[in-house]
Amino acid sequence: MDKKLKKGLSLLDVFCIATGAMISSGLFILPGLAFAKAGPAVLLSYVIAGFLTIPTLLSMAELTTAMPKAGGDYFYIMRGFGPLFGTIAGFSSWFSLSLKGAFALIGMGAYLSIITDLPLSIVALLCCLFFVFLNLIGVREAGRFQVVLVLGILVALFAYIVWGMKSVEVSKFTPFFSEGLGSVMATASFVFISYGGLNKVVALAEETRNPARNLPLGMILSILVVVTLYALVIFVAIGVSDTEGLKQDLTPISNSAGIFGGSIFKIIISVAAFFAFISTANAGIMTASRYPLSMSRDKILPASFQRVSSRFKTPYVSIVLTGAFMILAILFLKLELLVKVASSLLIILFIFANLTVILFRESKISSYRPKFRSSYYPYMQVFGVLSGGFLLIEMGSFTVFLTIAFIFLGFIWYKIYVQKRASQDSALIHVLERLVAKDRELNSEDLLVELKDIVFQRDDLVKDKFHHVIEEAQVLDLEEVLSARVFFKETSDVFAKETGLKSQNLFEKFIWREEASSTVIKEGLAIPHIFVEKKGIFKIILVRAKAGIVFPGDKVVHTAFVLVGSSGERVLHLKILAAIAQITQSPNFDKMWKEAKNGQELKSVVLLAERKREVR
Repeated sequence: MDKKLKKGLSLLDVFCIATGAMISSGLFILPGLAFAKAGPAVLLSYVIAGFLTIPTLLSMAELTTAMPKAGGDYFYIMRGFGPLFGTIAGFSSWFSLSLKGAFALIGMGAYLSIITDLPLSIVALLCCLFFVFLNLIGVREAGRFQVVLVLGILVALFAYIVWGMKSVEVSKFTPFFSEGLGSVMATASFVFISYGGLNKVVALAEETRNPARNLPLGMILSILVVVTLYALVIFVAIGVSDTEGLKQDLTPISNSAGIFGGSIFKIIISVAAFFAFISTANAGIMTASRYPLSMSRDKILPASFQRVSSRFKTPYVSIVLTGAFMILAILFLKLELLVKVASSLLIILFIFANLTVILFRESKISSYRPKFRSSYYPYMQVFGVLSGGFLLIEMGSFTVFLTIAFIFLGFIWYKIYVQKRASQDSALIHVLERLVAKDRELNSEDLLVELKDIVFQRDDLVKDKFHHVIEEAQVLDLEEVLSARVFFKETSDVFAKETGLKSQNLFEKFIWREEASSTVIKEGLAIPHIFVEKKGIFKIILVRAKAGIVFPGDKVVHTAFVLVGSSGERVLHLKILAAIAQITQSPNFDKMWKEAKNGQELKSVVLLAERKREVR
């Protein structure tokens, strides 16, 4: 069965999924409760909370452009910290997003009561089943539905801002800090969940077209639009409402719309709020369902979660299970407290996103190739970690206790199920190796190979003849100074074992070739190459000589590509020589070649280099 997911999401889809996930309870329910905590300065609380997401936004953008895979933050935390933290991160993301989606469905009740008398539970369940069906038939269809919803909501909110500005009474913002300066930061922590949509969109990275461009741009545009909307809409709501009544109002935006726009406009905004909750619920199922899929691929959950519909290319088992979990939450759980736990879990995930960027940067893994790099590293990431810790403390001791309890349950699952099944190399191991184990290998090459393969999938790179020759190549990582004759003797012995040719004959050919014309093409780089009569041979050895190889004329070589090919393969021989020349002229080649930790990384430096892929 084909387990590849369909790439159906555009930049507009990414923007609308992130925006739709953020414009719901954060805008249509929380402002009244937040106003009770901070007074008019609640405007500043929303802006501060949005500002504090910037480090994580940049870190997520970097990580998802390096690893655009289903599972988003779980996937890169797993690769950064290993299976234990990956297990906790996966369940944290899955549950928090599912609960937020369920909360959105229940949140519709406050607005539905304005329009209809239908029972809330029936509407919520029907909506949940509808979204499960929608996501089963395709991410593109679900994405298109999200675009229609979000664009409609944005139009309604724009009308609310333009119309409402005329009725704003500036006197209602005095005193601005009516509840004190301390309440501003505490309220920023309270409303931080309003920006939780960022980690939803990264879960769909594998299904996004051109993720290197569309993911960062879509996320940045979304946060700018949402922060601006929050500030302007709440400004209008405060400026036109009775301030005492606003503190108890669970439908502040629609009620304020009725003040200056009448009952018809109040209903229009109520419908927009209803669609906003639908949008959040749809995004919740769409994104949360990708976590069990990704966790199953890493053996954290059973293999059945990997099943992908052959017709629609959607992970139907994960979607159905996520929908069932949301239904149970709607029917049986007290969501107010659980949403607080979900918020704290999201903050922890944001902290880990910043830490993961630091791990990958400091690991110096050559196949870590993000298309987008976070600015002001590592200061931006350190700020993200510290601000996340501050917000977590502001959540309150009981919420933090419940979060720790949840993490402990994740640890139990790791010990019972995951530990004996999952084995994942991580950037943390590579960092530890650089710090304390330079003389011995602690890490496997799994992560290096996986990241390299992700880059090929992300950039649709052709695995041409040159690629396969390099993958099959032997690597010599030499520590001591060698003469050219000793060096050619060693490489001839290696080629003899691979081709069945005599080592002495190969050695003599290399010596003759070097005497006829030097193969040192620039300072520190040589490409010795010979032809043999035996058919069907084309072999290469990659060489890094840390202390140097002394070629004739006292030319010291630190990098060598040694080729042996059949005389009938001259065209291929010339094309591969040209590819090597192009790769070694890259400005970063020498630095990356020198810093590579092992043979697999040396190969990755060559395989991932930018070049014309025309060798077939």
